[in-house]
Amino acid sequence: MVKNAFISVNSQEKEKKRGSVEFQVVSFTNKIQRLTSHLELHKKDYLSQRGLRKILGKRQRLLAYLSKKNRVRYKELISQLGIRETKTR
Repeated sequence: MVKNAFISVNSQEKEKKRGSVEFQVVSFTNKIQRLTSHLELHKKDYLSQRGLRKILGKRQRLLAYLSKKNRVRYKELISQLGIRETKTR
């Protein structure tokens, strides 16, 4: 519940910046959480599984872009959302 409260506050602050990378990552994280809870109930919903994988890929690409452009904002966003850092090659 604490994460959801943060996300709603964070989205209210950035309402004018809907195209920003941070806002997009936050919205993808919300969608990922909803789909994950849905898939816990409906294990054989393969279409939702595909959608989840696509959203995970989009979020991963956005986070990779952000880590290249601004490492400080990337670290801050990762810590606020409570997600793991992406592996670098």
